[in-house]
Amino acid sequence: MSDKYLILIVEPTWDPASVPDSAMEEAGRAHGVFSAAVAAAGAKILGREALQPSTASVGIVPAKDGQPAVFTNGPLAETTEVVSGYYVIEAESLETAKELAALCPTGDRRELRPIWDMSGM
Repeated sequence: MSDKYLILIVEPTWDPASVPDSAMEEAGRAHGVFSAAVAAAGAKILGREALQPSTASVGIVPAKDGQPAVFTNGPLAETTEVVSGYYVIEAESLETAKELAALCPTGDRRELRPIWDMSGM
């Protein structure tokens, strides 16, 4: 049985508008190599997306005690790194997921989180 894992791609704060086309093409190739490594390991990529910069984010404090929800435009905090994208993979074991997450291209670090199976709820 396979389990699902979330790989968060964490990088220094960046603005994709300031990244040269050649760097974006190189990143695209690196992510293609990663996708091939996942397939070669017998795992699957179930989802993946690049995220807009933190300046495009919206913070939300939910409505509570009769008060309306509060929305705050980003950036939301002084930070030196942001989540810039993610992959959802399905792998046979945590060890396999860890090995694959270590191959995921990023300018800084990755975070691997097992996903709870809530299908029976």
